[in-house]
Amino acid sequence: MKCVICRKGETKAGKATVTFDHGGLVLVVREVPAQVCTTCGEEYVDEKAAREILAAASRLERTGTQAVILKYQQDFEKLCKQLFG
Repeated sequence: MKCVICRKGETKAGKATVTFDHGGLVLVVREVPAQVCTTCGEEYVDEKAAREILAAASRLERTGTQAVILKYQQDFEKLCKQLFG
C-alpha cells in the first residue's frame, strides 16, 4: 500500500514496537506485525494485533499494573490472560 504520511513510499511486511501510555500504565509490545513504509519508516500495525494490545492494556489498567514490556506472539491475547488474569 502507498504510505499516507510521506505519500512516496510503499509499505512492506515488517515488525513494530507499540507503546501504550494511559491511566498510569505503560505497556510496550515488541515485534508487532505491521506494514512499514520503505521510505519514511511509518508503521501501520495489523488490525488484529491492535485489538489484542488494546484489550490487554485495558485489562492491565484494571489490575493497577504500572509497566509491562512484552514480545508479541501468535497467542498474545491468551498469554496476557494467563499472566494477568
